[in-house]
Amino acid sequence: MLRVMLAGIVCLGLAGCDKLGFGRDAPTFDGQYFRGSAKVTDRKDRQQFTATVRQVSKSLDGAVAAAEHEGVKHCIRYFGTSEIDWEVGPDTPREALPVSNDTLTFRGRCIDK
Repeated sequence: MLRVMLAGIVCLGLAGCDKLGFGRDAPTFDGQYFRGSAKVTDRKDRQQFTATVRQVSKSLDGAVAAAEHEGVKHCIRYFGTSEIDWEVGPDTPREALPVSNDTLTFRGRCIDK
C-alpha cells in the first residue's frame, strides 16, 4: 500500500512539472530551466514585444538565451519569422542588461518578411 501511495505522489509531481513547462521537452539553457514569456507592448502592433525570464541568478548566460528563445517563439507564432530587431537583446553588453527582481527583460520587434 505504501508503495502505491509513493508511486502516486511521484506521478503527481512529474505531472506538475509539465504544467510548469519543465517536462521532458522543456528546453534548458546553460543547464538550467527558466520560466519566461513574451508579450506585445501595444495591442495594435504585435511586432513590438517584451520577453521576460525569471530566476536570472541561476545563470545570466542561460537567462539571456532563454529570453531570446521567448522572443523567437513570439515572432514565429505571429509572423512566421525568427528575425528580430532587438532594442535590448542578446547582443546587449551583459553589464547593461535590465535585470530587476531577478527578472531579465528584452525588448524587440519582429521583422515581417
